[in-house]
Amino acid sequence: MSNYVTTKDGTRIFYKDWGPRDGQPILFSHGWPLSADAWDAQMVYFANQGFRTIAHDRRSHGRSDQVWDNNNMDQYADDLADLIAALDLSDIILVGHSTGGGEVTRYIGRHGTSRVARLALIGAVPPLMLKTEANPGGLPIDVFDGIRKGTFDNRSQFFRDLTIPFYGYNRDGAVISEGIVQEFWRQGMMGGLKGQLDSIRAFSESDFHADLAKVDVPTLVLHGDDDQIVPIGAAALSTVKIVTDAVLIVYEGADHGLTQTHQDRFNADLLDFING
Repeated sequence: MSNYVTTKDGTRIFYKDWGPRDGQPILFSHGWPLSADAWDAQMVYFANQGFRTIAHDRRSHGRSDQVWDNNNMDQYADDLADLIAALDLSDIILVGHSTGGGEVTRYIGRHGTSRVARLALIGAVPPLMLKTEANPGGLPIDVFDGIRKGTFDNRSQFFRDLTIPFYGYNRDGAVISEGIVQEFWRQGMMGGLKGQLDSIRAFSESDFHADLAKVDVPTLVLHGDDDQIVPIGAAALSTVKIVTDAVLIVYEGADHGLTQTHQDRFNADLLDFING
């Protein structure tokens, strides 16, 4: 079950819609440079638990239209609002990983929580990834310039190389899954180069402090303490200081791609939070 919704600016957004239509909806938002396919295992697991599971390809990613302009966090959030309105979803559990965590947070900042029951931020970029005078724990701009250069110069090789720190494959005892590497590469190469380059700025320089302050629903903040892509200090540990009564779960030694490398544990913890 998959389809497209057309946003207010005419962009076609691809989405999957699995599970019973009368189930409580869980809307999954993927990380950079991936697609809705990154959530397939979670979508099947939670659909089998009776939930309606939905995941979309962000504009210029996956099967959605590759657009030249408006690849920014505000537009990502508005696209999400158009999808939610088109499907007339309510009582939603929003789940965002990495860049997707920024997307769902900005959605709340711009559109409120009238349709939202719960929020889960997984290895998420809020409140701000970039190191600034006010955010000394962030990453320097050189890091993101390097991501831009690697993506522009040889995107195919860069995406393969990125899987090594993404999944913690450079740590002692780690066993590389060639299947996961290839699937990451496949999803990344489906997207458009221009939009993916723009998205680097969106996930690294967007400031979500004001958006997080508007979160007034039960919130799960889950992060690996060995996340080499979105370090936990300027992310999850800062987010829980802003969101009132957020639940923090830290996976000791876990990587950025923990929804796959710790799939069973993650699914169980997310289900516990939803049922909480």
